[in-house]
Amino acid sequence: MSGTVSRSFGLNLPEYPWEAMAPYARQAAAHADGAVNLSIGTPVDPTPGFIQDALAAAADAPGYPTTHGTLELRQAIAGWFARRRAVPGLDPQDIMPTVGSKELVAWLPLLLGLGAGDVVVRPTVAYPTYDMGAVLAGATAVAADDLDELDEQTRSRVRLVWVNSPGNPTGIVRDAQSLARLVEQARALGAVVASDECYAELGWGEWDTARGGAPVPSVLDPRVSGGSNDSLLAVYSLSKQSNVAGYRAAFVAGDSAIIANLVNSRKHAGMIVPAPVQAAMAAALSEDGHVAAQKDKYRARRELLVPALEAFGLDIRHSEAGLYLWATAGEDTWQTVERFAELGIVVGPGVIYGDAGAGYIRVALTGSDERIAAAARRLTEAAG
Repeated sequence: MSGTVSRSFGLNLPEYPWEAMAPYARQAAAHADGAVNLSIGTPVDPTPGFIQDALAAAADAPGYPTTHGTLELRQAIAGWFARRRAVPGLDPQDIMPTVGSKELVAWLPLLLGLGAGDVVVRPTVAYPTYDMGAVLAGATAVAADDLDELDEQTRSRVRLVWVNSPGNPTGIVRDAQSLARLVEQARALGAVVASDECYAELGWGEWDTARGGAPVPSVLDPRVSGGSNDSLLAVYSLSKQSNVAGYRAAFVAGDSAIIANLVNSRKHAGMIVPAPVQAAMAAALSEDGHVAAQKDKYRARRELLVPALEAFGLDIRHSEAGLYLWATAGEDTWQTVERFAELGIVVGPGVIYGDAGAGYIRVALTGSDERIAAAARRLTEAAG
């Protein structure tokens, strides 16, 4: 028909980066002993029974849940911050649950009102969703680990600074002094600092509290914040510490005015954590024993993988905390990925975390004990 106008719909975003792993996953699947997938950090151990019980007990939920979260949940989160993160006296009013942490990372620039001309700063090696959040808002993402690295024109446009400590994929932990300096820099520019702290309970070495180490600092720690949460947001997820990735259970806390605005915006958009999940979160955050037990499992798996990776010629960098080992063989990333796939092991390619990730791979600790042992055995045997 004449006069028909061709139209296309969609955001026209780049292809999801993990799609590039498909041929290597197929190659690994052909291994006689089956694939060991250490590319994605998805928990594989059971959700603790008491958390499942709390979810089931709240399953009769005919009414709409509250966007801001129940008072019981927000009090549990405040108690957790005081007990586990050295953040005393956090007002439950300044806390909000989110549908996992990834959606908040993706939508925060938009919900903060950022747009064309505004700059979102993210770490030089970083989770790709920080960039996607800027794209969705029409803002510009810039990679930097220190705001002094930016030129004056860029600095004047910075509105949001993402810090990720412990870092994904690198496992880098920023100490309180380093975080405080970043907060000072951002505040001088009138920018918000959003701290993605999802791996904070999984510190190793000097950050392993179960072995005499120090706790990983939060951006809301008074040593960092200076006693004021103005312009600061801490983001946390229970997925890793409590094996509830399927629940989509996370929260954000910090600046009173920002949290109030986020609650209001999310009411309009219907972005609400289901009531049974809120009840399960409150239970999980009130009991620390299951977190320690899960960390023990990851520590044992880590202690198996580290020497096996080193025997295979990998140099492990950073990896002070979190669920990953960040490593390089001094060659092209995809060459390393392929060598692992030949052994039936799937690992994450460092290049999807930014240009600075070239030459690296990310190896997750989230295989079962049997699969981790299989990977360690294959790597050690291949090393001769």
